[in-house]
Amino acid sequence: MPSREDTSVDQTRPVVRPTHQDEIAEAGSELIGGRSGRWTRLGTTALTPVGVIALVAVGMFALGMVQKLPCYNWAWFRGAGSQYTHACYSDIPHLYVARGFSDGLVPYFDRLAGDMQYLEYPVLTGVFMQIASWLTPGGDVQHREQMYWMVNAGMLMICAVITAVCVARTHRRRPWDGLLVALAPAFALTATINWDLLAVALTAAAMLMWSRKRALAFGVLIGLATAAKLYPLLLLGPVLVLCWRAGKWREFGLATLGAAGSWLVVNLPVMIFAPEGWSKFYSFSEERGIDFGSFWLIITQRTGMSIETPTVNHVSELLMVLLCAGIAALTLTAPRRPRFAQLVFLVVAAFILVNKVYSPQYVLWLIPLAVLARPRWRDFLIWQACEVMYFLGIWMYLAYTTSGDKHQGLPTEGYQLAIALHLLGTLYLCAVVVRDILVPERDVVRRDGSDDPSGGVLDGSPDVFVLRRAARPSRYAQPAVEGPRVDWGAAHGPTAD
Repeated sequence: MPSREDTSVDQTRPVVRPTHQDEIAEAGSELIGGRSGRWTRLGTTALTPVGVIALVAVGMFALGMVQKLPCYNWAWFRGAGSQYTHACYSDIPHLYVARGFSDGLVPYFDRLAGDMQYLEYPVLTGVFMQIASWLTPGGDVQHREQMYWMVNAGMLMICAVITAVCVARTHRRRPWDGLLVALAPAFALTATINWDLLAVALTAAAMLMWSRKRALAFGVLIGLATAAKLYPLLLLGPVLVLCWRAGKWREFGLATLGAAGSWLVVNLPVMIFAPEGWSKFYSFSEERGIDFGSFWLIITQRTGMSIETPTVNHVSELLMVLLCAGIAALTLTAPRRPRFAQLVFLVVAAFILVNKVYSPQYVLWLIPLAVLARPRWRDFLIWQACEVMYFLGIWMYLAYTTSGDKHQGLPTEGYQLAIALHLLGTLYLCAVVVRDILVPERDVVRRDGSDDPSGGVLDGSPDVFVLRRAARPSRYAQPAVEGPRVDWGAAHGPTAD
């Protein structure tokens, strides 16, 4: 008799288990007794796949907190070098004092001493920071800094679990893909550097809502995510192009209205009553020069020339427009309509690649998107290895620059190599996703006959607008594996004979 795991999602199609289809996942499963089904059949007990993923996410997040212990105990408070050599730096305790939370100042309304006159974060992130400050117990300043980081870590852990669970539930028949998020080493290492996980969790929840055909809820969550970090706004681009190809203009309109409405609800009060503080995030983003992690930094360091900030802004924007135009052309000419998650990953990755700064926690933006776009353990781990090397590289480089004449750490050339690894790893994953779009039978999500499990109203919908080339390669209309025939693009969606 089949287990609940095999039938809970679809009575005719079992849940996809990576240990039965992915050689890396199968090899790794030997550490816990082998492939699912040998020792136990998850689903016949209360321990469901989503439950397992949530527990693993908590465990990995806790390990990431343990990795920060040297800084928590002393390195944050004894000069800059130690927190870099131990690779445990976090903005959170430092900004508790530097942005006035320790003095009870109100973000955006109260002016700060020093060069940064107002909090340089979007409004919803500022609210998150303020709530954590209210929950921080008293004591001397160092103790409060420690407790502030601990309170934020607890709140961010909730965001991490939400992210992993939403990814696990987005593709109904592939819940185990969420394990890639939970086990991602870069996820654990960077989760408590900054507050990015708030926007990541809201974005993951938005994608879950889109997969459930709730366009308005998707838009509302995207608006909230954009109120926490700017990058989630980019998701409306793939929605536009995919809805254009499928003729789903109503859903695109609902998503756009929901995003604009929720963003205004959060931002308008601060925009009206503290306009100077509200605008600080946007002016700071525009005025910020070339910084860590970008290919721009390699250019300036290798050539010795200085590039003006307005020039970098204009060229980066132009490159982003060109890349988005290329992704749109790919969408409208692909032999089959690309999956929503594939386009979202490509757009956000393009933004990261051309940006003038790449902070190590930005990898959090891509992890859930990469899992939904290309849930293949080998490719994911190759990319993660590059990101872990960059994580170590930036801290060793900062240790080098702060060590004075001792020159302890990673010199400039070594850091440039770490940046190159990050860029090449991201480009590799982008190339694999583009190949899956051009050759759909290589897409592991579609091998069982699925169309677009994260696509919501797009899943199984016929095309109403394509460019000429899209209609040619009819051989790509069938899944790569042997099985029932599937009619893609029919008005009634995928059907099996």
